[in-house]
Amino acid sequence: MLKQKQLPALRISDLRERITLSFGDSWAASFSSDIALSELGSKSVNEALAAGFEPDIIWKAVCKAHPNETEKYKY
Repeated sequence: MLKQKQLPALRISDLRERITLSFGDSWAASFSSDIALSELGSKSVNEALAAGFEPDIIWKAVCKAHPNETEKYKY
């Protein structure tokens, strides 16, 4: 699991926007529902949200797993 670092609170809508900006409109929804991230205990973004993970922790996991795609929107 990721070490928690103090980040500004991230809203779910901000998380969704960053995912869309990073992966594009056509792939963002599929990424959020279909791609399991090891940093989230093999949960997808949607599953992690449903399980109560904070959006900023989810975003850090997305950034760690996909650094090239998220570089411009990292933090």
